[in-house]
Amino acid sequence: MTHSFLLEAGRWTLTGTWIERNQMPTTVKGKTIVAWGQNNWFTMVTKLIFPDADRPEISYQYKGRLDSGERQYTYVLQQSILGRVEGEGWVGLESIIQRYWVLGDRQRRSGFETFYQVDADQYQYSAGILAGHYLTSTIEGTLRRQT
Repeated sequence: MTHSFLLEAGRWTLTGTWIERNQMPTTVKGKTIVAWGQNNWFTMVTKLIFPDADRPEISYQYKGRLDSGERQYTYVLQQSILGRVEGEGWVGLESIIQRYWVLGDRQRRSGFETFYQVDADQYQYSAGILAGHYLTSTIEGTLRRQT
């Protein structure tokens, strides 16, 4: 099965749980739009909201390049909590894994995202943000393609 997330343009919804250190889990919902342009450049925009919590939404704006037939790519990200971020991704047989690091950050924050393919229209998603060697937050959920 080839990947439908990220490698194809599309709209996705996310439902899941956000967990922060020493806090109770909270519901998170989101939307992601993936678009492809010329010369193998992609953009991905994600917005997360917390319907059961009084906390601001989180937005992500990715821009990267993945050549046809390649399995590794790099990207830049502007994230509403972390600011300017650089990252790399690997396209595996069953999952897409991304790792990123915050530029010029004294807290040495970094993170990861894993998109595990269940079928062409659904992925299991897990991610975490670290400060130094410690997890500060995680998210787990399901991404579903909108048709």
